[in-house]
Amino acid sequence: MPSDIPTFDDLLAGTKRSAVHLELRDTYYSNPRFEAWQQGQRVDWDNRASWWRPFHQQIADAIARGVQVRRARVVSEPVTEYIRWEHYVTHANVAAGEQVRWLPRRQAIDLLLPANDFWLFDDTRVEIHHFNGAGGFLEDEFPEDPKLVELCASSFERVWRRAIPHGQYEIH
Repeated sequence: MPSDIPTFDDLLAGTKRSAVHLELRDTYYSNPRFEAWQQGQRVDWDNRASWWRPFHQQIADAIARGVQVRRARVVSEPVTEYIRWEHYVTHANVAAGEQVRWLPRRQAIDLLLPANDFWLFDDTRVEIHHFNGAGGFLEDEFPEDPKLVELCASSFERVWRRAIPHGQYEIH
């Protein structure tokens, strides 16, 4: 990776106040944990060592520094199997200190959202994720246009205000 392209780790480590993540897809690329869940394997939530990942530690470290980390997911209902699994494993995100909310897509029709998932750091730096139609990751983009950054920030806040906290959202 060229040195001028930041990593997520670097962006989160440099964040002072807030990191927000907007997710808009109903399915993403498959992975071994999702496939194991599809085959009936469940997480032993009492055995933290079995599910705690470096990502969770990064989130916990950011929160310990005073960073507010929020994630909002816009989902179609009834949800896909992938979203059902994400809802299940979100326990780990919440345990790390992340705040997570869910917004049924039919309740977002008037929000005019960006076409892509993104992370926004301190309302100044955006990391836009590009996926193919099957949910496979293609690339990240780091635009520096202040108007685009503001659009992402305002879009996230509109979703956040309307979305349902993780503990109250029931899968349909």
